[in-house]
Amino acid sequence: MLRRLPTAKLRLRFRTSLNFLQQVTLTTSSIVKSLKDVPDPRLSEENLIEDQFATIRDKYDAPKYPLILAHGLFGFDQLRLLGEQFPGIQYWRGITEALATRGVEVITAAVPPSGSIEARAEKLAECIRQKAHGKSVNIIGHSMDSGLDSRYMISRLHLPDVNVLSLTTIASPHRGSAFADYLFKRIGPTQLPKMYKIMESFGLETGAFSQLTRDYMLNEFNPKTPDLDTVRCVTYPALDPSQPAFRRISTDRVSSYFSYGATVEPALLSMFRQSHRIIQEVEGPNDGLVSVKSSKWGMYQGTLVDVSHLDLINWTNRLRWMVWELTGNRRNFNAIAFYLDIADMLAKEGL
Repeated sequence: MLRRLPTAKLRLRFRTSLNFLQQVTLTTSSIVKSLKDVPDPRLSEENLIEDQFATIRDKYDAPKYPLILAHGLFGFDQLRLLGEQFPGIQYWRGITEALATRGVEVITAAVPPSGSIEARAEKLAECIRQKAHGKSVNIIGHSMDSGLDSRYMISRLHLPDVNVLSLTTIASPHRGSAFADYLFKRIGPTQLPKMYKIMESFGLETGAFSQLTRDYMLNEFNPKTPDLDTVRCVTYPALDPSQPAFRRISTDRVSSYFSYGATVEPALLSMFRQSHRIIQEVEGPNDGLVSVKSSKWGMYQGTLVDVSHLDLINWTNRLRWMVWELTGNRRNFNAIAFYLDIADMLAKEGL
């Protein structure tokens, strides 16, 4: 027969455990903070964004034209694992609703999760045709493929019925990924076909993977996928008021290219710890999957500090923030505030 502990002892044990957790968290936080306080020389010239998107402002303007939210590798618009009668898992967690609530017309695009850039670009164009109803659009793409799909569509498909006014890429690997290089080397050429066959047996396409290597992006994709020369006039205020605003030459056509990168120091048990280390050694600061260097394209708006690849779409670990709040740390990034700010910027540009 189990012996029940008195309530007072249970409370004492709970308080002791909580105090221990707080001490461990404080120690870990102090170590991480000390590491962050040492600037990485490769970020010394970056426009660092530390807490500009920590809270949601009272007012944001809505763009004139629809926003297309384009997901990354293995992404989706909404995933329903338990059928239509149960709520689905959203890729853009809470972001779509927050934008719509403030009067932004939002369209979520669904493309083949691991298809080739070409296949995904065709599907993205089809989605815009079906859902935008002839309106010009602004695209926001997150992660491994969405920015590349959009660039391919704009530059190489030459679609008369799809007019993209701007493309904002968030941690997209415009110069490939050292982690993709590492995986291909680790798997090896003899095992790769077998792995592809297994994935295809589950209905997954495999065209995306080799296109994420640095060699492919440097020698194949980028030389053949130039930005359009005809770029409408864009002025975006620099985050540092002492610096001049970015300006592009005004013409009568599309598109404007914006980009953001992110950097993080993964915790001991983070899913990004291994990939972050590999990318850090080759490319430098990164968000766990994409380096700051690779994220830059067009008018680079800045590097989000202490923000992981999943934080960027509001998949932040809620337990992490709860523990941080218990120990007096302040949350430095709110993904919803980030996307609302992008929408506000586009609105101010008349887009």
